[in-house]
Amino acid sequence: MSTPLPPVLPPLPLPAAPLRVAVAQTEAVSGDVAANARRAAALTVRAADQGARVVVLPELHLCGYDLPALTAAPDRYAVRADPGRTVADPRLDPLAEAAAAHSVTVLTGAAVRGADGALTNSVVACGPSGAPAVAYDKQHLWHADERALFSAGERGAAVTVDGWRLGLGVCYDMSFPEHGRAAALAGAHVYLCPSAFAAGNEYRAAVYLAARALENTVYAVFGNPVGGPPYRPCGGGTAVHGPRGREVARAATAGEETVLADLDPAELAEVRGLLHMLEECRTSASRTAASRGAASRGADASSKG
Repeated sequence: MSTPLPPVLPPLPLPAAPLRVAVAQTEAVSGDVAANARRAAALTVRAADQGARVVVLPELHLCGYDLPALTAAPDRYAVRADPGRTVADPRLDPLAEAAAAHSVTVLTGAAVRGADGALTNSVVACGPSGAPAVAYDKQHLWHADERALFSAGERGAAVTVDGWRLGLGVCYDMSFPEHGRAAALAGAHVYLCPSAFAAGNEYRAAVYLAARALENTVYAVFGNPVGGPPYRPCGGGTAVHGPRGREVARAATAGEETVLADLDPAELAEVRGLLHMLEECRTSASRTAASRGAASRGADASSKG
């Protein structure tokens, strides 16, 4: 007679209080890091005044998603990180100051030149204290377009705000169920993906993130820009899905706006009381990821305020 396998994980701890997230659906100016940082700072102040604790901006927001221009002038478009992954770039000062002054965490897409010379498509975090830092490097690069320009990230990452663990992805990462599952098994309550889906393709993100939210019993956040270069405009579609896979917030238009969503730990508790996919998944890959995730919890980049 076979012996039942124990659960992969014990029930994961939940945050104590709700978290308000602001997702900015905005347009970047190609190549103008300073202007885009100032725009992000203004949006941060406005979101903080509305009670947001986390502000999310799209993929490559600081330089704009314009790969030919980035290829032609990478030093103009990128920010530089030191060996400790801190970004000391005066163009980002207004954004860092807004985050500190309003005690919020800002997550924005950026092209980052690392201390090793590699260029990555990254998420930069500006927290309530300290300098901006690279929080995550995109692991799944979009076809030859991005692979010719960027180096792929090697590992997942999370940021913790007010007890909420935010698992990070960028755009194409969400297409891989394993990516979101690894974040959830490492303790994420939210799967957060700054993106730059081209106009007409936002429907794919809606399918992906509804699935990632439901199958991992997490909130899933999709932040997409508007505008962009004429050869590749973006059309918004910014949305937040709850742990049942249902939309809880969505942009009302295809123009610039900020979507606010209140993430509720009671909703996570109720859903996870019914759906036990994280605890009961029997695939060998998930069991391996669970053990690695358990070892990594507590080692993420934290932003508390």
